[in-house]
Amino acid sequence: MARVEFFFDCSSPWTYLAFDRIGPICEAAGAELVWRPILVGGIFNTVNQAVYEQRENPHPLKSVYAAKDLQDWARYQGLKIGRPPIFPVRAVKPMRGAYVALDHGLLPTYARAVFEAYWGDFEDIADDSVLAAVCDRIGLDRDAFFDGITSDGVKSRLRQATEEVMARGGFGSPTIFINDTDIYFGNDRMPLIADALARA
Repeated sequence: MARVEFFFDCSSPWTYLAFDRIGPICEAAGAELVWRPILVGGIFNTVNQAVYEQRENPHPLKSVYAAKDLQDWARYQGLKIGRPPIFPVRAVKPMRGAYVALDHGLLPTYARAVFEAYWGDFEDIADDSVLAAVCDRIGLDRDAFFDGITSDGVKSRLRQATEEVMARGGFGSPTIFINDTDIYFGNDRMPLIADALARA
């Protein structure tokens, strides 16, 4: 059985698109899907600081096209993806929370709820009240969640996964590995991933 690792941060709209597709792709191929929450800001700070320069000085033509491209993909996949008023968002709490959800067997449901809250409803996913509402929506105990995201163990797991993906060649979200070494980046690589899994 092929093993697929999906390193992701909910603060990226392109990651939302890839997240929506990776499960069905793995299921169709009979592949094991391993969720690996990370903090993409930590990656940008360390190995991809050019992202900040591009945000400060966007190319006008490319920016217009990128916005169109995102909406084309969202329409194609039936997702609502807009422009949250708080962008970029501080994703430390929600991504720590992904590990709490993972431990409770709720990671995919939790991540989708966070994606929807931020990209669909334009809520500040760094806000405790928003995260509490996400917990209520998916049946995750609030106390367990907030205790978990402040624990040293969860903090360490998020930090270690972020460092690991960089050490393995990753530079953003989503980064996907098939069988440890075959690396892919971005939503538009999903057909290639499906093909690789079919060959595997």
